[in-house]
Amino acid sequence: MSGDTLNLPELIVPPGLVCGIDEAGRGPLAGPVVAAAVILDAARPISGLNDSKKLSEKKRGELAALIRERAVAWAVAEASVEEIDRLNILNATMLAMQRAVAGLAVTPERVLVDGNRCPPLPMPAEAVVKGDGKIASIAAASILAKTVRDAGMLALHARYPQYGFDRHMGYPTAAHRAALEIYGATPVHRKSFGPVARCLS
Repeated sequence: MSGDTLNLPELIVPPGLVCGIDEAGRGPLAGPVVAAAVILDAARPISGLNDSKKLSEKKRGELAALIRERAVAWAVAEASVEEIDRLNILNATMLAMQRAVAGLAVTPERVLVDGNRCPPLPMPAEAVVKGDGKIASIAAASILAKTVRDAGMLALHARYPQYGFDRHMGYPTAAHRAALEIYGATPVHRKSFGPVARCLS
């Protein structure tokens, strides 16, 4: 048994066209914030769903492929570094979530959002604290958001290899902070975030 299959929570699959939403990338110093929206099909269950942070990279990739194949609808959207700096990270995250819902091929009856805030949406929405470990569709959204964002950060690593984006995905690790001190900020760094602002001043 792999670590991914140990202690898997019993995730709830609400009836009807219920969309789960989650994001990846609120905390990093670089790159966009990515949100995903997923409506799962109760007739085509996906075993092994969980909070993406509790899954291995390999398992996330396998599950992301199954989610795209079996979901009633799914969409991934982002808010750019420029939008994060202009709106602040919370508002940019809400914008990415709105874009993900708008991108769905099927309109959900209601929406469940991971965390304690919901973006303004044209259908009923409810925030679920730690929802990515409780609700299957939110877990699925967390997996899509994380895998898409990580792929984007690997592409940025190819452009800016000295920052180590392939290792920390833009999060403020000691190595990332040290690279900022040495090389300064790139256009993909969030200038409104303290460590980046300090190296620009």
